[in-house]
Amino acid sequence: MKYKAVIFDLFGTLVDNFTVTEYQRVLAKMSAVLKVKPEEFSKLWRDTFYLRTNGTHRTHQDSIRHICRELGAVVIEEQVERAATIRLDYTIKTLKPRKEAVPAIKRLKAMGYKVGLISDCSPETPTAWPVTPFHGLFDVTVFSCVAGVKKPDPRIYKIATDSLKVRPQDCLYIGDGSSTELTGAKQAGMTPVLIRIPDESPDTHFVDREKNWEGQVISSLREVLDLVK
Repeated sequence: MKYKAVIFDLFGTLVDNFTVTEYQRVLAKMSAVLKVKPEEFSKLWRDTFYLRTNGTHRTHQDSIRHICRELGAVVIEEQVERAATIRLDYTIKTLKPRKEAVPAIKRLKAMGYKVGLISDCSPETPTAWPVTPFHGLFDVTVFSCVAGVKKPDPRIYKIATDSLKVRPQDCLYIGDGSSTELTGAKQAGMTPVLIRIPDESPDTHFVDREKNWEGQVISSLREVLDLVK
């Protein structure tokens, strides 16, 4: 076998990235519940992205309380929970697998490959995970907010490979290039591959995406099965 494991990114890879328009709509609903100005809440929510994804804020309620304190807004716990539910419900909605995702993962496992996930995400993703079609499919799932470190830090890749009990050089890494993840995977010793879906919306939201990737590129998760042969 050319590889022993395939490690996937989540957003933009196994599920569609959410759009800027949808993101703003959700934040507006949350700010209405909290009775704060939507533009101020949205700015602070974006500014605290790294606090959510690196585990500083352990729950999405922590982020909401932090932002309300920064805005000088007095809120009760019921408001915090209602706003958190809006965010969680949206996360569950976004964690809908692309058509080829689950079949590709199952096929890889049937072929004898270990399958892992590394996701830069905020706490609502692991909270929602048990009710998604992905639950139980992966040999290892590494969520940055739980691990306390995010891509492209080499430690997050090492957590995955150590947990899978494989060497980095025996791993294929598939991602959409957000969070400079492909460069990080390459520096960690993996073989990184960019996936870029042709019909991606121009309104797609992403963070620190590698736009000038010169390595291997695929346009479908089906192609992963060819890469491992």
